[in-house]
Amino acid sequence: VQGLEMIHSAEEFVALRDSSLKDECDRAATDEAPVSVWKDVIDKFPEYRKWVAHNKTVSLEILTLLYQFEPDVRRFISVKRKLSDELFELLSKDLDAVVRQGIASNRKAPISIISKLMQDEDKDVSRVAKYNFENR
Repeated sequence: VQGLEMIHSAEEFVALRDSSLKDECDRAATDEAPVSVWKDVIDKFPEYRKWVAHNKTVSLEILTLLYQFEPDVRRFISVKRKLSDELFELLSKDLDAVVRQGIASNRKAPISIISKLMQDEDKDVSRVAKYNFENR
């Protein structure tokens, strides 16, 4: 049964993520891992940081840690539903328009942030924010 297994090392996570077997690849997105394993992946395998952010079980602590990295990683974080108010705020002001668009589309983003993003200079960001605002 999926979701009951656990990832025990950074190397195991990378192997699952790189697997050509769909079940293994899915495990990289759905299985839990201890905080120490996520930190190891972040430190040892920088190119897998976005896949850590993509994992469904990853904690707010890890998402907050991942925030400091490249736009590619922040894009994955911006669409997560379990963000803190602080992360919603920080990501809504990101220099990368695709990151702001992720927040603009996020169903859990505070309405005050969506309202601000409706005024964004990037047309895609403001359009997505308006759509989210109207569909709440």
